[in-house]
Amino acid sequence: MPHPEQPPTLDWRDDTIPVSRAFDDPYFSLSGGLAETRHVFLAGNRLPDRFRDGFHIAELGFGTGLNLLATLLAHEGPGQLRYTSFEAFPMPAADIARALRAFPETAPVAAPFLDQWATGARTLHFPNLTADVIIGDARETLPAWDGRADAWFLDGFSPAKNPELWSPDLMHEVARHTAAGGTFATYTAAGHVRLGLAEAGFTVTRQQGFGRKRHMTTGHL
Repeated sequence: MPHPEQPPTLDWRDDTIPVSRAFDDPYFSLSGGLAETRHVFLAGNRLPDRFRDGFHIAELGFGTGLNLLATLLAHEGPGQLRYTSFEAFPMPAADIARALRAFPETAPVAAPFLDQWATGARTLHFPNLTADVIIGDARETLPAWDGRADAWFLDGFSPAKNPELWSPDLMHEVARHTAAGGTFATYTAAGHVRLGLAEAGFTVTRQQGFGRKRHMTTGHL
């Protein structure tokens, strides 16, 4: 049964950066959200070099859809990608459009995304990618998912403010839903997150972070 949608309650910083009131955390880096996505999630998973037909990306935390749009911009070759994102509080299209104005480079792919999102569609179709956004608490929806990802974008709010999305149990579910040789990347280097991913079966590596963040975390199964 589909989960009822509960939009987030937002504040806006500098009129462009959405901040979750529930988690007191911005949706993307104050020093460049698109650049952070490319550094952390794309480069951290060695993308787009690994893209192939059927390559499957999964994500914890859809937010403004910025990671999806960065993926679309990066995928210039042939082959159809799959993208699955788990989101508890989907943002209304008008708020996403307001946030994405900070990233005019995304406009060519943002327009078709927003056109679909505004209709209530949560399966999104693009010429070389199909995305499914699964609504609900990931602690319930991820265990029920029957897919396996080749790469994970772990992009929940800060572990200090949203610990539920970084629990050892959920990291085990991430590993259980990862294909052999699959990878993950995340902006956080919190010790308990790294330990949880290692205990789940990933080989975990600390990498140089984006901007002012000294470190981030990547790994492979």
